[in-house]
Amino acid sequence: MGTLDQDGKILVGTSRKPECLSLAFGNRHGLITGATGTGKTVTLQVLAEGFSRAGVPVFAADIKGDLSGVAARGEAKPAFVERAKQMGLDYAPDQFPVVFWDLFGEQGHPIRATVHDLGPLLLARMLDLNEVQEGVVNIAFKVVDEADGTADGVARDLVDLANLRELLAYLGQNARDIGTRYGNVSASTIGAVQRQLLVIENQGGDKFFGLPELDLADFMAVDAQGRGRINILAADKLMQSPRLYATFLLWLIAELFERLPEVGDLDKPKLVFFFDEAHLLFNEAPKALLDRIEQVVRLIRSKGVGIYFVTQNPLDVPDTVLAQLGNRVQHALRAFTPRDQKAVRAAAETFRPNPQLDTAQAITELGKGEALVSFLEGNGTPSMVERTMIRPPTARVGPLTAQERQAALAASPLRGRYDRLEPHRPLTDLLAGSATPGGDADAGSGRGGAGAPAEQPGLGTRILGGIGAFLSHPAVRQFGRSVAAVVARTATQEAMKRMGMSTSSRRRSSRGDSGYGLLDTGAAAGPSERGLFGNPQRPGRR
Repeated sequence: MGTLDQDGKILVGTSRKPECLSLAFGNRHGLITGATGTGKTVTLQVLAEGFSRAGVPVFAADIKGDLSGVAARGEAKPAFVERAKQMGLDYAPDQFPVVFWDLFGEQGHPIRATVHDLGPLLLARMLDLNEVQEGVVNIAFKVVDEADGTADGVARDLVDLANLRELLAYLGQNARDIGTRYGNVSASTIGAVQRQLLVIENQGGDKFFGLPELDLADFMAVDAQGRGRINILAADKLMQSPRLYATFLLWLIAELFERLPEVGDLDKPKLVFFFDEAHLLFNEAPKALLDRIEQVVRLIRSKGVGIYFVTQNPLDVPDTVLAQLGNRVQHALRAFTPRDQKAVRAAAETFRPNPQLDTAQAITELGKGEALVSFLEGNGTPSMVERTMIRPPTARVGPLTAQERQAALAASPLRGRYDRLEPHRPLTDLLAGSATPGGDADAGSGRGGAGAPAEQPGLGTRILGGIGAFLSHPAVRQFGRSVAAVVARTATQEAMKRMGMSTSSRRRSSRGDSGYGLLDTGAAAGPSERGLFGNPQRPGRR
């Protein structure tokens, strides 16, 4: 009998030949698709076990709880033993090192991030904000960066949603000063963002924000036997908040992309991600976010990270992302509707054709535990698609019991590291010292720095200063010039009447260069070329 994995490859199943995923191409990303109940979760488990045996850490979102069984030893069920025998394998039950995670801290270790680390783009995605509301959030991030003295965007004081509420309240109270620098900040927009924060809080999203933050090194670990740690995110409750789920996964990808160094092509990946229900990443996502996802998927390969999307329909993934996924496992699709038929054709067209196989027809005929498989081989070219029988997993297929999960948490190597929420300072003190530098309004209102003023001017000085500031305003000066022009023109007309001259003769005389050319410039202008107060429009100011 043969062995499961050898020569740097993961045995996924057999067709006319063994179908193996090469570890050297494990960072070239992949796609697992198929209708509900066709075996996608089993395929995911087979790949996760293979990567773990090879010493590659794995992260996977567990939507239904079925994947948790990988932490328990499998059972030699007759169906598994028989299938392994047909493939020329000895079925040997096994179990793997697993760490459970949960954004809500109920079925695993909490995963936390700060609001500032999430960033305005993803925060706007989570809150379902429009462009105007997203602009206000960008202003809020800029303000807190400046208040912290780090305008380069690395401030750490914006931690949780309570801090964000403080910041939005500060924007509302200082909207006039902030608006002069960054644009209008209306109370209605701030109120809309606040209401969306309440929605996220009611869904439990506030538990995602806080300290301590996730250390990515805890994901990328191996056990004493050299097996890669399988990190399982309990997502059954999280799926009730799909925007929170999608935002969390995007944040996690972005963190890896930004923090991991360039390593090029390795013998095996440093980390592999499986994202179940991948369509939630792309549903109603703005173009800016889709562009970022495409960029990360395209470039994170050189960081040694492989991303595998798991979804029901290949049409759920944008073409620009789909083109980056070199390893494909396609389970059965049902072609009952025109959209289903389109999905079948689209899935068939993404595979390298096999002259001995009608790919589109095979997709609709696959049984449970069967799939069409094409992996990268040789110099990175995809193999011809083959109808493949997926091998049985060696760990348990099915969920852990509540007692087994609690025992796994008690024995976790990360026990106690993330379970307690760390306190942090509010933004009140920080924002109190962030008034506009040199601003007269702040100096007079007492919102400025903590130091006491050296000397306050007297009442008469302040009145004269206010009058002078009013008279020096550009609009006031323009109004004064307009009034002066009207008075001068009226006085001129009165003087001409006393001299026996008419205004029409003055205009004719001015056209003859009689010395009234300056006034004629305004008098000859048509009504549409006059200003608000009847003064002539100056060149270049119309």
